[in-house]
Amino acid sequence: MEGIIRYALSNFTLTFLILGLAASAASLLRSPRPIRGAVAVEAVFRYFLFFSIGISFFYNFVMHVFFGEMAARFIGWADSPFQAEVGYASLGISLLGFLACRGSFDLRLAAIIVPAAFLWGAAVGHVQQMVVAHNFEPGNAGAIFYTDIFLPLFGFGLLAAQRHYGRADRRATSGPDGAASIHGGNSF
Repeated sequence: MEGIIRYALSNFTLTFLILGLAASAASLLRSPRPIRGAVAVEAVFRYFLFFSIGISFFYNFVMHVFFGEMAARFIGWADSPFQAEVGYASLGISLLGFLACRGSFDLRLAAIIVPAAFLWGAAVGHVQQMVVAHNFEPGNAGAIFYTDIFLPLFGFGLLAAQRHYGRADRRATSGPDGAASIHGGNSF
């Protein structure tokens, strides 16, 4: 059991992605049938933002600020004052993720763009460390590296899906002149 917990916490980005997908599946199981595409996308997106952005980046904040030496060792770095800076940047991203869970499309766009820049920049740094310093520590070349690349792509895919279903919902509830009917429309 200790090994499972250690793996889950060491690969927290993957762990929180899986928890978010499980929470969205549980939410959809409780949803009325048939489940529309927009409802499914909303559930997956909301829990992705909550777990993969909100909680994951909060965890990163805690690890880099309060357990900086341990986090540095896991990544294969020397401990440094920059650990706290990474931690506080992670706290800001975490708060953005929590706010975007139920926020507008524009807020969700920001909640994907900001961590994408952070994570893709980190991925470039990981590659550089693998090539130059031969750093293949799990925190540099393991699941963290792959989720640094994949999570933003997944987030942008959810944005595109939400945009698509939002437009489809507006068309379905619009009158012939394009104005929303009295049943309303989904505004993103």
